[in-house]
Amino acid sequence: MIGRLTGLLAEKSPPQVLIDVNGVGYEVDVPMSSFYNLPGLGEKVTLLTHFVVREDAQVLFGFLTHEERTTFKKLVKISSVGPRLALSILSGLSVNELAAAVSQQDSVRLTKVPGIGKKTAERLLLELKGKLGDALSAPISVTQGAQSDILQALLALGYSDREAAVALKALPADVGVSEGIKLALKALAR
Repeated sequence: MIGRLTGLLAEKSPPQVLIDVNGVGYEVDVPMSSFYNLPGLGEKVTLLTHFVVREDAQVLFGFLTHEERTTFKKLVKISSVGPRLALSILSGLSVNELAAAVSQQDSVRLTKVPGIGKKTAERLLLELKGKLGDALSAPISVTQGAQSDILQALLALGYSDREAAVALKALPADVGVSEGIKLALKALAR
């Protein structure tokens, strides 16, 4: 199986990227959390992958972190959760946010992800209970929390995911929430 790809980032078209590995182009679907953290076109990138074979398609999914790939694999094992829905979940929630929702049994947070209704959210909470503890044990840094809060504020103000992600990338790593929102809004106003 294909477990990892390292090559040059040839194309980016959400949620798909094209990785040129020694002249062979691999189309890889990635969650938006990984997509926003990819390097620029023509730069070297390494993605951990999960290969899905179905009757009608062979699809390669890529992730920047081991935690994302592990969580993706846990999600696709759940009945009624296919690879596309798992990708959507990881695009809408970080691994830590998903783990927090599961530990708090917060179905409302899950239903905010496109494609997840009340029944699917409840199934996810039941099936994942106790299985995402390793993600929670990873400390959530103040920066990640601030970044998440800034992102939510920008989305609430009507900016698209893409615009918000671009604004977040331009912020200093140690910025606080209120200062980060101000700086992001200034950047978006240009």
